[in-house]
Amino acid sequence: MHENVVIKQRVNAPVEKVWNALTDKAQMKEWYFDIPDFELGLHNEFNFFEPGGENRFHHHGEILEVIPNQKFKHTWSYPEFSKEKTIVRWELEEDNGGTLVTLTHKGLENFNHLGKDFQKENFENGWNEILGQSLKEFIEK
Repeated sequence: MHENVVIKQRVNAPVEKVWNALTDKAQMKEWYFDIPDFELGLHNEFNFFEPGGENRFHHHGEILEVIPNQKFKHTWSYPEFSKEKTIVRWELEEDNGGTLVTLTHKGLENFNHLGKDFQKENFENGWNEILGQSLKEFIEK
């Protein structure tokens, strides 16, 4: 069975502003994660750790698709725990002067063997907080 998370969030800002927040590492650091080696480009790879806490997991991604101001897709993996990968897709649509952000995280069943920290519910909660609070507040401030 496929385990996917789909989160939709409307943001009161134009698509270009949201796109820049998603793809500019200086802005990403303000609301998402500090990803020093992030460079937007097909097949570029990046690494990061979530801040604070006991569980500082190494995240690795490879950019799979870039359509400026529309779509950004990358892998999401934990190389120290598993060779398995999942896919994160960010999609932007103009929505009556604002932007509808749709995040889809596919293939979470690939992480089931890693334990409770890697279950679908944790990703769902995390993405809801990231899109519904962090991104929205950063862009609308």
